[in-house]
Amino acid sequence: MLDVSGRLTPNVKVDFSNGDNVTTDATGRALFVAPLTSGPISAVIEGRSGRVTSVILSPTDVPSANAAVTQAPRIASIADRFEILGHGFCGDADANKVTISGLPGLVLAASPGSLTVLPPTDMDPGPAIVKASCGQKSAEPFRIVFVSLDLEASTAPLAPGEHRTLTVHVHGSALQVNLEAHNLAPDIAALTGGNSVKATSSGGADNVAHFELIGNQRGSFTVSIRLVSPLAPPKM
Repeated sequence: MLDVSGRLTPNVKVDFSNGDNVTTDATGRALFVAPLTSGPISAVIEGRSGRVTSVILSPTDVPSANAAVTQAPRIASIADRFEILGHGFCGDADANKVTISGLPGLVLAASPGSLTVLPPTDMDPGPAIVKASCGQKSAEPFRIVFVSLDLEASTAPLAPGEHRTLTVHVHGSALQVNLEAHNLAPDIAALTGGNSVKATSSGGADNVAHFELIGNQRGSFTVSIRLVSPLAPPKM
């Protein structure tokens, strides 16, 4: 089970909107048999805020005779999970195999129609060939450009009213990419534009994006930066 931050959450009870519940094992995974009725379903970790919503598809919507990837990001972060959609995958996450430039990725969550994958820790940014399989069924390989995001900012405590620029360096692609900054300490600083702000990088050899902070009170700020990449039909 992934929480709202995308982390595997072990030994917790997960309540589903249809009344079912499961408890994750030590790895943060649990098997859940989907309801027979198709449509939206949501899940919440007991005792925590945040709800994750998904859609139950009928068997006719997810063919199982062969494996295929129908939607995937064109650009992904080497440090964050990404999702691929299709059909013919294994419902058990460990039964799927996903490789990125020949290196094994970690399948965090799986259903017959989707996989959530964490890239290998020792890969370099740049274009990579992704292959997905379930048993004897293998989808056609496709390409994703993987990037790393390096945040440049002074770590000195902010003073009230002080302006500070956060610079994000994008490595692995000269294309413009979309980024989202999320302010995790709004009492210390305000992120110009709101608690969640999107920006597009400059593109080019020095591929950067900038975010602005204004101090509310003296202290250390915390801002998370993530790549925002829509799903599209995969390409080689």
